[in-house]
Amino acid sequence: MLRVAILLSTHAAAVAVGFALGVYFLPILTAPKSPDAAVLQQNAQGALFTAEFTRDLRGSDFLHWGEGTVSITDTQIVHQGALAPGPDYMLYLVPEFVEDEDGFWAVKDSSQRIGPVKTFDGVMLDIPQGVDVTQFNTVLVWCEAFGEFITAAKYR
Repeated sequence: MLRVAILLSTHAAAVAVGFALGVYFLPILTAPKSPDAAVLQQNAQGALFTAEFTRDLRGSDFLHWGEGTVSITDTQIVHQGALAPGPDYMLYLVPEFVEDEDGFWAVKDSSQRIGPVKTFDGVMLDIPQGVDVTQFNTVLVWCEAFGEFITAAKYR
């Protein structure tokens, strides 16, 4: 009986570890090719605002982080840098700077979802028509699937 219990627990642990690794690595394996650095740089020219993603935010950790420059033009948001890979990332414009999950939950209803982040070494997203970027001051990356803060940058 003890042997069966040990086998069941070790197999269950192996399945759990395999599932967790799958959740982490699947977005990396299925991610589309990141935009070319020259294209990112060209599309960032003439930005209305720029900001920096950094790893030293309260809500960031070794699995949830971003770094690099974010440029907001009148039609696009361009990120030149790196994001920790993960599933179901969304980019938001937020009306006030927040740096963790609790802060974002407090303002999520007044934030503007821009679109999905599917690449981790540079991002280009079109700003939906009718969105006024001057009504916000922060760009934020959020994991919808797990309700996890990834990174944020205040641009004004």
